Amino acid sequence: MLNTFNCIVMNSNFTGSVVIITGAASGMGREMALQLAGHHDCRILALDIREKDLQETNSLAGVHSDKIEIHVLDVAQADMINAFAASVLPTLNSKKLILINNAGVALASGRFVDTPAEAFEWLLNVNLHGVIRMTRAFLPYMLQMNQGHIINLSSVFGLAGVESNTAYCTSKFGNRGFTESLRMELIDTNIRTTCVHPGGIKTNITNFSVAAGTRISKEAHQESKDRFAKAARTTAGSAAKQILHCVETGKQRLVIGSDGKFLDGITRLFPVSYTKVVVGLMHKSFGNPYAKK
Repeated sequence: MLNTFNCIVMNSNFTGSVVIITGAASGMGREMALQLAGHHDCRILALDIREKDLQETNSLAGVHSDKIEIHVLDVAQADMINAFAASVLPTLNSKKLILINNAGVALASGRFVDTPAEAFEWLLNVNLHGVIRMTRAFLPYMLQMNQGHIINLSSVFGLAGVESNTAYCTSKFGNRGFTESLRMELIDTNIRTTCVHPGGIKTNITNFSVAAGTRISKEAHQESKDRFAKAARTTAGSAAKQILHCVETGKQRLVIGSDGKFLDGITRLFPVSYTKVVVGLMHKSFGNPYAKK
């Protein structure tokens, strides 16, 4: 007699599907790939720009490593995405496709006026246009099959605007708007969309963040990374589990963490005046580099 867990796995929305995960070399992307490999009967395509770390993701899957196919891909490069899609689409064999647009980067540059235009555009190219490109490449297949699921990673910074994060907030608000617009366009299909708003997650995104402009010194950059590491409240594994659960339940909006739920609540209640509250909390947690000395 099968136990309850096995019954859930056998009836899973992942069973027999193909799952594409961008940003799978670390953090939430890696955790999603590992959790899927360990508990679900599906084909997993793990994508990232960092080949060595992708290989580590595959190695960590142990006896389930054969379920994970690694592909080096930079979502900022349209040609790479098009070539990847051209090679993968013929192999899907009418199976359900689940696309998890998880890849993202962070930028330490100070306020908007101090942020170089090229750095701002670099971040948008990865965090926003990468999501749009991947969706454009695979949505036609989902429409043809009339099934599928698109999960886009926004952020709590897609719920509230935060100073010194204009590029990041722009990208994450963009992801939110893109996903919610798709939801409306796909309402009469069997294709689902989910927009995910994580709070502080213990991942390497700040460790891999790029410093740009003249306002951010090497010391200040390191200090901000250290403060984020202390403030992050949710593990990557826990966040990954919650995201995958959305595919099982069809949930279309997910806010992760108590910090995320706080920001979600305060922006709903005080859509303008939340700014003063949030800026005070940010300065308390991360300091105010613009304070007059």
